[in-house]
Formats: sequence, C-alpha cells, structure tokens
Amino acid sequence: MRSHLLNDATAEQYRRSVTEGVERVAARIATTDRPFTGVTVDALAPRIDGIDLDRPLHDTAAVLDELEDVYLRDAVYFHHPRYLAHLNCPVVIPAVLGEAVLSAVNSSLDTWDQSAGGTLIERKLIDWTCARIGLGPAADGVFTSGGTQSNLQALLLAREEAKTENLADLRVFASEVSHFSVKKSAKLLGLGPDAVVSVPVDHDKRMQTVALARELERCAKDGLVPMAVVATGGTTDFGSIDPLPEIAGLCEQYGVWMHVDAAYGCGLLASLKYRDRIDGIERADSVTVDYHKSFFQPVSSSAVLVRDAATLRHATYHAEYLNPRRMVQERIPNQVDKSLQTTRRFDALKLWMTLRVMGADGIGALFDEVCDLAAEAWKLLAADPRFDVVVEPSLSTLVFRHIPAAVTDPAEIDRANLYARKALFASGDAVVAGTKVAGRHYLKFTLLNPETTTADIAAVLDLIAGHAEQYLGDSLDRAS
Repeated sequence: MRSHLLNDATAEQYRRSVTEGVERVAARIATTDRPFTGVTVDALAPRIDGIDLDRPLHDTAAVLDELEDVYLRDAVYFHHPRYLAHLNCPVVIPAVLGEAVLSAVNSSLDTWDQSAGGTLIERKLIDWTCARIGLGPAADGVFTSGGTQSNLQALLLAREEAKTENLADLRVFASEVSHFSVKKSAKLLGLGPDAVVSVPVDHDKRMQTVALARELERCAKDGLVPMAVVATGGTTDFGSIDPLPEIAGLCEQYGVWMHVDAAYGCGLLASLKYRDRIDGIERADSVTVDYHKSFFQPVSSSAVLVRDAATLRHATYHAEYLNPRRMVQERIPNQVDKSLQTTRRFDALKLWMTLRVMGADGIGALFDEVCDLAAEAWKLLAADPRFDVVVEPSLSTLVFRHIPAAVTDPAEIDRANLYARKALFASGDAVVAGTKVAGRHYLKFTLLNPETTTADIAAVLDLIAGHAEQYLGDSLDRAS
C-alpha cells in the first residue's frame, strides 16, 4: 500500500493518475450540453448505496469509471451558461491549477514551520485585499472557509470589543434581508434570542438608515449595548448593497463596530466600471469577502479583514506544541494566531495564481460582464407582461415570478412558480433558485457566468412560463 503514497518514488504514478483524472473531467465538461441531467434522489441513491467501501477496486481507471456513474455524469455543472441558481461561479483555469498544486503539496497554513512560503503568500494577498478596500495601514486579516465563518469571526471580535460581561445586553443590527449567518453567529457567540435586531429595507431592498438610527437610539435608551451593525455589500437574494456611507456615519456617532458582509459584492473591488457601488466599505471595522463567489475561484476561498490588526488578538490562543508565545517575540509569523481554524488549506494559492496570470483587471472585467448581463436581463423581465420583477439589480441577481394572465389567486400563482422551478430542474435544461418575497414564492436568477447570454435568459424565461402554464392547465383539467 505504500505505492499509493505521494513521494519521490511515486511521482510518475502521481503524474499518470492525475492526468487520467483531468482528462476524464475535461471530456465531461467539453461534452456537457445542459447544467444537470435531472437525476432524482431515488435513482441516484441506490447506485451509491450499492458500493461496498470495504472492497476496493485496486485500479484507478476502474474507480474513474465508477465515478462517472455516481458523480461526474449527474453533477450540477456551474460552468454551463444556463446554471442560473445560487452564488456558484464558473472557475478560472489558473485557480484550478492552484488547487492541484496546493492539494499535492498539502501545506497547512496554521504555522510557519508547516508552510513558510504559503504563509507569506497569504499575508501578501490579505494586504492586497485590505488595500483594495481602503482599510488603512493597520489592517490585517486571514483566509477562512467561507462567508459564514468570516461573519462569525468578525462578530466575535465585535463582541469582545464591546467590553461588557452581560451578553444578554448586546445587540446586533442587520437588515431584514441580511445573510442567515448573522443570526447563527449570534447564537454561537452566546448572545440572547433577541440579540439580532432586524432593520427594515426600502423598495430596493437596502437597509433603511432612518430605521437603523431609530433602533440605535432605542437601544441606548433601554440601557442595552449596540455591539455591531452588519451592513451587506450584496445580499444573497437581491444583490442589494446597503447605504454604506450613511451606515458608517451612524456607527461612528454611536460608537458601534461596523461589519460589511461583502461576500457577494467583493467582486466590485476589482471592477473597472462599478467600483463606486461599494463606496463606504473603507470605513468598516471588518469586512467579509468570498473570492469563491465573485472572483471566480473554486470553493473554498474567503477572508475576513479588519481595520485594526490588534483586534485579531481576540482569536489568539497559544499552545507550546504549535505556536508558543516566544514565537511572537522572535517575529515568526503564525497564521493560526489570527484564525478560528487550526489546520487550514492553502486556499490563498488559487487567488495568487489567478492574479499572477490574469491580473485584477481580468477578474474585474468578468464581474462587470455579469453585472451588465443582469441589467439587460432586468430590461427583458420588466418588458415582459408574463413576469413581475422585484428590483433593478445592483449586482447580478434578479428576483421575479411568473404571473399568469388568467389567474388572480396568489396561492395558485405560488404553486405555479414552485412547479415551474421543480419541473425545470427535473428536465435539466436549466437551474434556477427560489425565495420568498412578502410571503409569496418567487424565482431567482443569480448570474455569475460571463458565457451566459440574453438569449439564454430569454430561453429560460420561456421554459419557466411553459412549465407554469402547463401546471395551471393541468390544474384546470383536474378541477373540471
């Protein structure tokens, strides 16, 4: 079994195995004509359940054949132009190359003695991102597993900076359409059930600063402690960007930590056309960015950034076997001193490879394309009497629903839209997401693929309308 260990004696075997695997994936991507096969759980589960993991195949080709059957054939392919559902982006080739390198070398980014060059590369990318945001010379940060972890760490720092021992008094303010991880983080941090105050949004799904000011004032009058305001730089459902300059002003007035969840909107940091849409982010105390959403990176690639590097001390613990305190005096950089994780992949390498091959302008141009596409798609939806679209996009997300001409019952319209989404997924012709607006069911396009065209959008809208009308026709037949 030692023949399977990657080392100097097996380097050629590694080359052959990885090449064979890459060729399989490349062939599958080259021939994929729709984002999904439509396979059901009931059809796929028995294939996987029938595999005896205690009886290995002992042959890479045979395992790859099996993988075709249980995974590759029925995977949901984000690179396809009619995958329009969640915040999943197609990935750029330099990042995939970086993924191959980091997996083989298998550096762990917790301490210097496990990843010397990797430590410095990650730190360089953190400095680069902080500079793009404009956080100032004292800024710092660390890579994380994703936006949820980044938001959790940011709110941990905010809790500690609030300097109160009565956690029940702490309040976090976030818009009513903010990411669910805000509430999850509050619970994990031991805050009370009423800790997260939901702030109303305006017609464009942006936090109402008048309402935020009112809630901050009420908090002060009630003797409670405002711990943080979470402003969103690109909400998951609408791509809406909260009014960051105004929120920053209120945070400064009330002495509140300002966190910007820019997991989605961080692509604007590289934008050649729309950078101003996220102005005010430079005034934040902490920022979440997800490179695996709008920098076209493979999962996972995320970071939490802070204005004041000293606040990262709240996540620092020392162990003699890992990062003893003497290393600080010896100026040995250990990333575990900043991180909630210990063992951690060298995910920064993917972004490093991307920047060194494509440059930031190359990333920004791709993100600009999907923002432009969303603007064109909004025009299509707004002009189409079959659909109701909620807001004009700030980024690349559109929330809408089919409105049948002859149906007025909102519940029946809900059912038609739910059916259309399910039928579309089952067909495999396209994948769209869903959400609720004011209690009603809506559909959602999340456009992150520059290869998607307005013709693709128009075709998918026709498919949605067709499925919805089919449901309504069948419903009338059943009623009669």
